[in-house]
Amino acid sequence: MIVDKPFSQACENNKGPILTVLAPLLRDYDQVLEIGSGTGQHGVYFAQALPHVQWLASDRSINHAGILSWQHEAQLDNLHPPLSLDLNDAWPVDDVPVIYSANTLHIVSKALVERFFTGVKKHLRENGLLVIYGPFNYAGQFTSDSNAAFHQHLLQRDPLSGIRDSEWIIELARDSELSLQADHAMPANNRLLIFKR
Repeated sequence: MIVDKPFSQACENNKGPILTVLAPLLRDYDQVLEIGSGTGQHGVYFAQALPHVQWLASDRSINHAGILSWQHEAQLDNLHPPLSLDLNDAWPVDDVPVIYSANTLHIVSKALVERFFTGVKKHLRENGLLVIYGPFNYAGQFTSDSNAAFHQHLLQRDPLSGIRDSEWIIELARDSELSLQADHAMPANNRLLIFKR
């Protein structure tokens, strides 16, 4: 059964700026595993713009119907049905050259952020890329009043969530044998962090 397509205005707003960074970055890579595909909008947009890339969507099963509704409409050969991936469980992949995740690390608990990096360490290939998009703090400080307000909103919704310190993320990446390659300022006080194994 195909359901009505879910829609995220944030995805619509940020997909263009993210693609501007992704396109040259992925020129020599042929596959991306997206962790936390959400509505599925990013996958469709990026797969359409990057036809040489096989885009592997993934999310918890509860979100698959919405992702599939976007995918069925797009009908792209390089866009794959969503894998069932919960950070609490083993990942349903062997190894992949690129892992991409947007607006996830502030939604899940710190324990699941650590499990995310455990999975990255296990499944990202040698010379592979990890690309993370979202809001981050620097030196323990919010980068804007809107991010501080968003953090409070997150805590009210789930006390285990919240905007993460970039230094902690970089440390987790280093422990997972990754080094920071770039930290791009993005619209709406977000960042795009690029790591390489």
